[in-house]
Parts: sequence; structure tokens; C-alpha cells
Amino acid sequence: MAPLSQTSTEEDDYIKEIVGLKTQFDIFRFMKRVTEAYRSRAFMVLNLPPITSFDLQGSTVITSWPAELLALYDQEGLLVNSPVLRRLRTSARPFFYDMSRHNLSRDDGKSILVASLFERFKMMRCAYFPTHEPSGLRGAVSFAGDREPFSPAEMRELCYIAIHVFDRLAEIRNLDTRMTDTLTDREIDCLNWTAAGKTSAEIAEILTLSEHTVNHYLNRATKKLDTVNRTQAVAKALRIGLIK
Repeated sequence: MAPLSQTSTEEDDYIKEIVGLKTQFDIFRFMKRVTEAYRSRAFMVLNLPPITSFDLQGSTVITSWPAELLALYDQEGLLVNSPVLRRLRTSARPFFYDMSRHNLSRDDGKSILVASLFERFKMMRCAYFPTHEPSGLRGAVSFAGDREPFSPAEMRELCYIAIHVFDRLAEIRNLDTRMTDTLTDREIDCLNWTAAGKTSAEIAEILTLSEHTVNHYLNRATKKLDTVNRTQAVAKALRIGLIK
């Protein structure tokens, strides 16, 4: 994948690819490619956290941030007085934030800590693109790294991608919700026990059913979840919160 400005591919081709993505993981891989194409180090797609929120991870949809950075960010409670989140809540315009240049004054006195933390992971420069879905839920897509600031053309291209990615994630979430509504209690029970490592014969004994009936429930659940086998069905059910 190359930046839109460096390829003859029509912009519609990028959107067609996004529309064809079926899962959050598909979008994660797509966004990883976009991040690399624009010479950044990490991306994040998040729902705009409420003012009362204390952690970033709870509002993150998908991200390639280093796990250690995300954990330290929340451990230090850096979301509460974040100037970036303050701006995202009050403006719908994309913006570029350079921690080495901007005044990082924070009410909590953690400006130096924030700067050193992001410098350590070479993510001092970030572009943010406010987004929203049809329901009105607000969010943002960001790209971070240590390259030179994005050009105006790159900011437009990334904004275009961000809008469609956020919208596609909302569509996938809505599809997953509808799938959840169509599964029966027995189908969910069978998925739960499969996730626990039980065979069809063992599940049949636990639920006092025939093995044939258990296989029937699992096959129906697999089809309803638009997956090709039980392993994928269990993985998807776990991802959308259908089973734990």
C-alpha cells in the first residue's frame, strides 16, 4: 500500500477495500498497512471517552500502540487532563500535535512525564481526525510517530480514510449485535462449552442432550456468525462479547 498521493489507484479503490473488510481484525491489518505507508509508528481508533473516564483502554476500539505505552498511560492517569482529548471534545477539525513544539501545560503537572513517555516510544508527533458514526457516537482516529509533520495533502488523505474506517467499524459492530440477537440460548451454551475445551460428546453429557443435537446447535451458530468452522465461531463469539 502507498499513500494516495503516490499512487495512480483511484481513491474509490481504497474505499472499496474498506467496505469489503469483514471483521475488526481485517480493519486492524488494513490500518497497520496505512500506518506504514504514511511512515508512522502506530494508530488508534477510539470512541470519545466521557469526561468522567479515567482510562484510555476502555474507549479504544483498535490500536497498534505498544501495550506497555497504553498500560503506562492509564497507570499514570494521563487521560483526565489530556489537552488532546480536550480539543477532540470541542472541535471537529483534524489537527497535528507535536509534543516537541506545543506547550504541554497540564493541570496535573505531568507535562514532562507525558513528553518523556511518548519520546521513549518515538511517538512525539500525532495527527488526529475526529469522526462520528450515524448514531451520533463521536470518536477519533490517530496516527503517531516521529516523522516530519504530515503535509496538507496527507492530512486530507488520512482524514478521508479515517472517516470510512470509523463508519465501517460501526457497521461491523451493528452486524455483530444483530448476530447476537439471533442466537438461541442453547447455541450460546454450546459455544461456551466449546470455548472451555469440551468435545461435542462432553457437552452433550453436560447439557443432557444427544451429541447429534449439540453438533446441530454448533453448526447453526457457526452459520449465524458467518464463520467457516467452530474454532472461528468461538473466536468471533468471544470478540463480540457473546461468550466469556
